[in-house]
Amino acid sequence: MQDQSKFEIKLPLFEGPFDLLLFFIERDELDIHDIPIATITNDFLEYLHHLERLNMEVASEFILIAATLMRIKAKMLLPRPVMDEEGNEIDPREELVRHLLEYKKYKSVVSDLADLETDRMDRERRGNLNKEIRKLAELNNVEAELQNIDLYKLLKVYQKVLQRYEYEKNRPTHQVVQYPYTISGQREFIMTALIDSDRLSFDDIISKKPDRIAVIYNFLAILELLQMQMIVLHLGEGFNNFWIEKREEELAG
Repeated sequence: MQDQSKFEIKLPLFEGPFDLLLFFIERDELDIHDIPIATITNDFLEYLHHLERLNMEVASEFILIAATLMRIKAKMLLPRPVMDEEGNEIDPREELVRHLLEYKKYKSVVSDLADLETDRMDRERRGNLNKEIRKLAELNNVEAELQNIDLYKLLKVYQKVLQRYEYEKNRPTHQVVQYPYTISGQREFIMTALIDSDRLSFDDIISKKPDRIAVIYNFLAILELLQMQMIVLHLGEGFNNFWIEKREEELAG
């Protein structure tokens, strides 16, 4: 027979992990000072798994509390208890209980603070009635607003417009250029060039396409051909120069 003392949670209605832990404690009428950590851990993990099944993102603070619960559970299973400096056994749940009590204390006054906030928002501060009427008129009457414009305000607006114009004019622009190179394409280019010539120097390849991106792609293609054992390299003359030749197997083929 299915246990009817608990009900399945369908929606993530909890503001945080401590709110969820307090719900489990109050639902099962548990002693907050003597939490059955195995039971509360299973309930907490089941809730997180339910969120994952609903494809909902689990907040990092929930994951942190889940890890804390499992760490406490592991400590309680260890045969050697942890002792303090005075030789007293330290309860692994002590820190969690302290945080829960603090959270419960602050949560208990949230409703009172919300009522105070609502009451305060319903009140209006006393002020200069003429000033308030003038402010309302400025919001709805363009002529009343124009009456308060002076030269200083006009110059400030003009200055802001100029600054905005200069910013828009000098805003840096970035252009993305798609280069017509691929490593496989440059491999074919090098192997085709080796058909007409027994060997090629790296300088010769660079001279055909001297832009920097082409040099990089050609160099990567040479490294791949070397790894595929399709070419051999010989040190040539000149700064950072070398010769490229086909392997004998390639020539025989």
